[in-house]
Amino acid sequence: MLSVLLITFPFFALVLCGYLATRAGALPVAAIGGLNSFVLYFALPAMLYRFGAQTPIAQLLDPAAAGVYLLCALIMVGGTVALTLRRRGWNDAAFGALVAAFPNSGFMGVPLLVALLGEHSAGTVILTLAVDMVITTSLCIALSRLGGGGDNGADGGGAHGVGVALRNALRGMAANPMPWSIVLGGVASALQWQLPEPVDKTLAMLAGAASPVALFTIGAVLARSQMNQHEYVPPGQYVPIALAKLIAHPLLVWCVGRAAVALGFQITPFTLTVLVLLAALPSASNVALLVERFGAHGGRVARVILVSTALAFLSFSAAVALMT
Repeated sequence: MLSVLLITFPFFALVLCGYLATRAGALPVAAIGGLNSFVLYFALPAMLYRFGAQTPIAQLLDPAAAGVYLLCALIMVGGTVALTLRRRGWNDAAFGALVAAFPNSGFMGVPLLVALLGEHSAGTVILTLAVDMVITTSLCIALSRLGGGGDNGADGGGAHGVGVALRNALRGMAANPMPWSIVLGGVASALQWQLPEPVDKTLAMLAGAASPVALFTIGAVLARSQMNQHEYVPPGQYVPIALAKLIAHPLLVWCVGRAAVALGFQITPFTLTVLVLLAALPSASNVALLVERFGAHGGRVARVILVSTALAFLSFSAAVALMT
């Protein structure tokens, strides 16, 4: 366990540094948007492209791993909505489900799992990230419109609202460079195509900046979310979701993965380990941006992300010690 903590500590320490720097005013809140843009539009796409291009295409298109992960995401979404819908309504229930099912695989999962398990794990991480961005997120956005509420003044609910939400989700995905970097990396892998050396070195420099800046930015975003939320939220509204993300989600992936192996699906022990550890990551910080866009309860989701990130230092480390 100590050896695992020695590896995971720097990652969570960088998150804490970003949080404390923002809370202390050393990092202006206005600068967080710039950091986030650098990570989202430059550093992370460069990292994802390079990992994708260096990963065998069969690993990027692993249907068994994608199926197990997607099934578990759907179960997490359905279970969370079923347990919270009566109290919260469709909008809050849907985004509570998304924050329970969507791990921070982009900003945290890629660098952390590569450091723990090696670059061979990157293909599975990229695969699950694509599943969450394309399917899980779009599903939860569509569910959020079933209650009839508009998205900050946009068109209303019902079937029309769902259609508008899905179009907005697809437009947002098309404007997000991370899916495109995954696709281009996969194409480069399939064609065994290499970039010219000067371009490749430029991307390597950007990719090298992704991990520290992304982790620091997570902490800054968490601090900003907490500073902007002045409404009291009872712990019972967010702690259970954070615990479900950190405990129920990885347990579910392990059980479904083991069942899939028993049924004859080709999932290696290494791939299952990567899937379980991905599910054990804290909630994705970008869900807070979607919540703001669609008018759900931002304070509740921000606290889920904050609590899951804080507790993940021990829970994720324990999961690594058990699985490796």
